[in-house]
Amino acid sequence: MKKLVITLTILFLVTGCAGIDYREMSDKVKTADWTKMQTITVSLVEHAFIPNILSLKVDTPYKLILKNDGNEKHYFVSEEFFKAIALRKVQSSDGEIKATYLTALEVYPKRALEVYFIPVKDGTYEFVCTIEGHMEKGMRGKITIENKKAEPGQIRYY
Repeated sequence: MKKLVITLTILFLVTGCAGIDYREMSDKVKTADWTKMQTITVSLVEHAFIPNILSLKVDTPYKLILKNDGNEKHYFVSEEFFKAIALRKVQSSDGEIKATYLTALEVYPKRALEVYFIPVKDGTYEFVCTIEGHMEKGMRGKITIENKKAEPGQIRYY
């Protein structure tokens, strides 16, 4: 019984709680045509994200620029969104981070982070700044990821 519990625990840790196949995500990042990447810039100010509504498509490469135009640090927190993307890297003028997944990003005043990714799961995801009082003052938004591929028997226009 102990071997089964340990095996399941390891499997859970490797695949994540949503059954995410990180090898498949890594392959998506490696095979994507990054020359067709779309760039979206979100300004972080006291106390708003501008824009605060984003629309993305599954399997499309993106660069999300989080630019803090405010005078205080801000967070971009969206655990469910970060589980729905294949992450290539996070980059700043100081360097870059390559990771399997994220939970939150902190952007210092007058600085920016660039997040390179491919959406892999459709849905609507909330993002917020979790610094005390910021979310309550309106620092929140939504990201909608649409599956651009039609299901069998359905036609979708974009």
